[in-house]
Amino acid sequence: MALLYSNILVMPSVKNGRVIYNSVPEGFPEPGKTTVYDETQTIDPETVLLHGGILVKVLELSIDPYLRGRMRDPSVKSYAPAFVLGEPLYSFGVGVVLRSEHPATKAGDHVYGILDHREYIIKNDMDKISVLDNPSNLPLSAFPGVLGMPGQTAFYGWSEYSKAKKGDTVFVSTGAGPVGSFVIQLAKLEGLKVIASAGSEEKVQFMREIGADVAFNYKTTSTKEVLEKEGPIDVYWDNVGGETLDAALSNARKGARFIECGMISGYNTGGAPVFNLSQMFRASISMNGFIVFDLAPKWEDEFNKVIPPKVASGDIKYREDIYRGLERVGEVILAVQKGVNKAKAVVHVADF
Repeated sequence: MALLYSNILVMPSVKNGRVIYNSVPEGFPEPGKTTVYDETQTIDPETVLLHGGILVKVLELSIDPYLRGRMRDPSVKSYAPAFVLGEPLYSFGVGVVLRSEHPATKAGDHVYGILDHREYIIKNDMDKISVLDNPSNLPLSAFPGVLGMPGQTAFYGWSEYSKAKKGDTVFVSTGAGPVGSFVIQLAKLEGLKVIASAGSEEKVQFMREIGADVAFNYKTTSTKEVLEKEGPIDVYWDNVGGETLDAALSNARKGARFIECGMISGYNTGGAPVFNLSQMFRASISMNGFIVFDLAPKWEDEFNKVIPPKVASGDIKYREDIYRGLERVGEVILAVQKGVNKAKAVVHVADF
């Protein structure tokens, strides 16, 4: 029998699909091998014991490049723990509370934070999740993207390290992605010249639409030649490392600031070499890497105050590549690693 909890229809004894981390990949993660979709488990949302916790139905999941770094042997140390073999993946996402015995939330609340890749989750507390504040009634899929970790990464890193000033030239790699496209718009809000690269003509067009002064396809156009013509550069936002970082080092103005956000060119190959690091002292380049959570105490309040209204008004634009169904997680992870996704990758798990 279906029961109604605060206008939420709950069906007993339902499938509780999940995406399992099955094996450590040697190169690109393979759907069905590295990750396996499993639907052998069931859950009764009406009667499952919560023990003071909450029952969450997962709605949206973010698929980001950094997930590849967690697909490793746990003996390899990093800034984030490795996924556990035989257990579900997890990432940022949005869910809805179906039942709650926790004082911080109630049935019907939407929550944002780290969620297992499964359809229903029982959480003992509010660790790593919070109730979603959405006064502008923005799409829930925006919160794993432009209003979540990718947007925060762009805003925090740019605010902390760009030291942008009038007349600067900025180069952004992976400029059509959720982080890079946000950085382009932050730079244009400050009136700067922006050079941006991406891997398809469709992505190049999007970068032009959001204001990039020079947008090019690095697969068909030489990054080195573009930077030689349009540079030198004062700020480089690096998402890829490797040859692109080399080209940026060779075309940096004295005193340039390099913001190291990611190096996806080496995530699935064991690393991509960089040969021009001596340019750091020759051109007095400062290079800062960062983890978004380390900058949150300084910049989170400003982000929450400034960015949601800009997204709601359209001053900050974003695109999404939404895949429907939890079973597609493995496919989407591979698409992101290969760069064939067209925009911010979000897996839509369920309607609500």
